[in-house]
Amino acid sequence: MGHTYAEVRVHSPRLLRHEDVKLLVDTGSTYTWISKSILEQLEIKPRGTRRFKTIDGRLLERNVSETMVECMNELATTIIVFAEEGDTQVLGVYALEGLGLEVDPVTKELRKAESMLAI
Repeated sequence: MGHTYAEVRVHSPRLLRHEDVKLLVDTGSTYTWISKSILEQLEIKPRGTRRFKTIDGRLLERNVSETMVECMNELATTIIVFAEEGDTQVLGVYALEGLGLEVDPVTKELRKAESMLAI
């Protein structure tokens, strides 16, 4: 079984600059994790901290913020985690839903999702 990756453009707060990053799509991760050094280059400032439990039970504390991300011609504001050395950079579910994207269960590729309307 292969992994799904996405080319994601991460924007600076005023959309004046951006960095293109290749992220592992992780539908088990709520938030998007991007290298702290990339976020600092874009002058994205931490807005708080959150605690995360790893798959092996360890607790991590990381800075978080919000910024605009772009993928497959879709643009959305999302919560991002400042990934530190040893952390994997991932595109999480919160960003995927904001961008209107999903992983195709058959091809394992990223695709535009259909939104649900409950009436």
